[in-house]
Amino acid sequence: MNERQNVPPPTPAPRYQRSAELLARAEQVIPLGIYGHKNPEFTLPGHSPYYAQRAQGGRYWDVDGNEYLDLLCGYGPVLLGHNHAQVEAAVQQQMARGNCFNQPGEVMVELAERLVGLIPGMDWALFAKNGSDVTTWAVRVAREHTGRPKVIMVRDTYHGAHAWCSVYPGGVLPEDKAHVLEMGWNRLDELEALVKEHRSQIAALIAAPYHHPVYAPQQMPPPGYWDQVRRICDREGMLLILDDIRAGFRLDIHGSHVHFGIEPDLICFGKSLANGHPLSVAMGRAELRAAAEAGFISGTFWFAPAPMAAALATLRLVEETDAIGLMARLGARLKAGLEELGARHGFRVTVSGPPALPYLTIAGDEDLSLMRAFCREMIARGVYLHPHHNWFLCAAHTEGDVDWLLEMAGEAFGQVGSV
Repeated sequence: MNERQNVPPPTPAPRYQRSAELLARAEQVIPLGIYGHKNPEFTLPGHSPYYAQRAQGGRYWDVDGNEYLDLLCGYGPVLLGHNHAQVEAAVQQQMARGNCFNQPGEVMVELAERLVGLIPGMDWALFAKNGSDVTTWAVRVAREHTGRPKVIMVRDTYHGAHAWCSVYPGGVLPEDKAHVLEMGWNRLDELEALVKEHRSQIAALIAAPYHHPVYAPQQMPPPGYWDQVRRICDREGMLLILDDIRAGFRLDIHGSHVHFGIEPDLICFGKSLANGHPLSVAMGRAELRAAAEAGFISGTFWFAPAPMAAALATLRLVEETDAIGLMARLGARLKAGLEELGARHGFRVTVSGPPALPYLTIAGDEDLSLMRAFCREMIARGVYLHPHHNWFLCAAHTEGDVDWLLEMAGEAFGQVGSV
């Protein structure tokens, strides 16, 4: 088995001269040049593009003109495909009227009504721009409602870049995390220990519907897990906040809590809600409305109507088409193909997570050197994959795309295993 080996030099990559030039300029005027999760150090520096030029459907082109089958979809927001004609028509129609007013637009009311009618158990909606905005707001609502300070989160889970949940220490004070407790995924014993130690002090548990850490396989909830979590929350007077930013609307038009049988008190959506336009939303039960109204939250651009018009169009298209079923079928085809190809080339490959949000790992590849080598080979062949983050299918992908990806993957596994 090729589980541990010296990774061979990569196949010569496409040219990235323009990307390199832009990054050099950016580093003179922007901290890190490219900051946050899109910093090249988090991907494959020197072997993947730094800047994009345009995108259409399931593909995009970088500033050097290299074309890619896009399996990252902007880290998830692109649900129907890049530059979707009907979504963009709705955006342009609104933009022709304006996008930055002194008051909200009518579309805000329409979208809130649509979501409340669509998402079971949720009675109100509050809009923002990023996932961090609404996860932080949901925690504030929970604290206001319960009068308690502490919140439990699952270790190695990303809930945003705000100080209370940041995974990086820069500028974060100990007091920022003083009331944040951590448990392991699927560790009900740790949850019980925390509530026993901090009884009547915990406002909420915030968690994703399944475990999707970076640098590690994804884990699905075992049978009965969420029922037990719900019972513990009810017993202890805690709220259950579901962070559905990543998977929301890819597994079920009604939310991932329907897909997994979860009964949350608050849900956070973002990413794919508006097919690439900046919009997030926190939703909650009726009994939490007073707590939501007690706090102040706002943003200059949070009321912009164009992304809301995009969201209405996106939700309509997802509901009217077989987008979710298509992504699930393509993901299952991809998973089976990648695992079979890996075995053919001597690797024990596992593709974890929901089919529409897959992540590949290779047994014995603790330092991810094989995974990085595989993704380098794929990018060199025109398939954009991330070595540390789960991938995303979108409704613009086709069976032909998956078949071609698997053809390229066979070549890539062959190159990585050729030592």
